[in-house]
Amino acid sequence: MFAYITRRLLLLPVLIFGVTVLIFALLSLLTPYERASLYVTDIPKRQGAIEGIIEKYGLNDPIYEQYYYWMVGRKDPDTGEIKGGVLRGDLGFSKVGKQPVSQVIGRKLPATVELALWAAIPMIGIGVWFGIMSAIHHNRPIDQALRVVSIAGWSIPTFVLGLLLLMVFYANLGWFGPERLSSWAVRAVQADDFTRYTQMNTVDAVLNLRPDIFLDALSHLVMPVITLAVVNWAFMLRVTRSSMLETLRQDYMTTARSKGLKERDVIRKHAVPNGLIPVVTVGGLVIIGLFNGVVITETVFNYPGMGSFLAQAAISLDVVSVLGVTLISSIILVFGNLIVDVLYGFIDPRVRLE
Repeated sequence: MFAYITRRLLLLPVLIFGVTVLIFALLSLLTPYERASLYVTDIPKRQGAIEGIIEKYGLNDPIYEQYYYWMVGRKDPDTGEIKGGVLRGDLGFSKVGKQPVSQVIGRKLPATVELALWAAIPMIGIGVWFGIMSAIHHNRPIDQALRVVSIAGWSIPTFVLGLLLLMVFYANLGWFGPERLSSWAVRAVQADDFTRYTQMNTVDAVLNLRPDIFLDALSHLVMPVITLAVVNWAFMLRVTRSSMLETLRQDYMTTARSKGLKERDVIRKHAVPNGLIPVVTVGGLVIIGLFNGVVITETVFNYPGMGSFLAQAAISLDVVSVLGVTLISSIILVFGNLIVDVLYGFIDPRVRLE
């Protein structure tokens, strides 16, 4: 296990290098004039300004030189100051966020992480539990009912479910609202006596001993969490059911029953630990996808996370912001895959990662 983790950690720089090459390759699909226009803020864009920026930032240089300067930064010929550079944390300036991309991501990412963590609870809990129950009662009424529910949950479009929830629980009943906080809670968290530790409202409310803000933040999470959980727990149900059915047909399950073990013990001690191996992989990747930002859900509920920011950047043709978010999301995916692989050994001790 230790040797495997060490090799994966040593491989991470290579994977991240490959990610940066792919991201820069996407940027390189734009012509020098199109890339230079990203730096020009006056409208209409003057031809002289475009040519000056092409020369200033070396957009006609060989591609490998452009990649090098994109990674480490380039000295400004006017001021002598080094500007840009992914390795320096400079992902460019966001026209949509009106801030450096790194600062916008730093502000938006905690919101998406908070949403993903809350959505993971029902997604994993309900999906895995229903999947186990469906497999145990194979072809019985409860299995048939859960299969119908999972197909319905998996088939309904995310934006349709989100709009239905908004219509029922916000427009008609007024129970839950969009965004992250109510107006009074926004003023409360911006006050001097409220300390921002994590930028996650529910966590910070607990740390500041503010149950009123916690309940308000939680109420605003209900609809987006339900939207994400319904689709994903339906998927988790199907994956868990398939894995459990395959496990229950194995010879060692028959051997365990022949030894006189109770069916409950056979399921709990033998079937579940082995059946959850594929579920860990799929569930881990789904949760990583939530961390990276859920564009449709955050857009429907006007939730200010990575997903809604990416959608706004794409609509506004803010290429720098789109590439910055894509780069961060790719790095999260690389590290997430490592964590999922390592979890194999903890879920089933028989698994040895050599």
